[in-house]
Amino acid sequence: MKNNFLNWAKATGVRSVKTMSETALAIIGTNAIGITEVDWVGVLSACALSGVITVLTCIKGLPELKEGN
Repeated sequence: MKNNFLNWAKATGVRSVKTMSETALAIIGTNAIGITEVDWVGVLSACALSGVITVLTCIKGLPELKEGN
């Protein structure tokens, strides 16, 4: 059971970081021309929200983990 949770937590963490970085790229790429024009609070807020949504989605299950691992 503990091993299953650790595998799930690792896969969820990797997926969350990827989703958060994709979110940051999308927001930064569409909102600003220069680094000083980026709304960093908004970017971090959207990234945090996408990370939470990813974790909640992963509770349903991860296709990366095979049954029995």
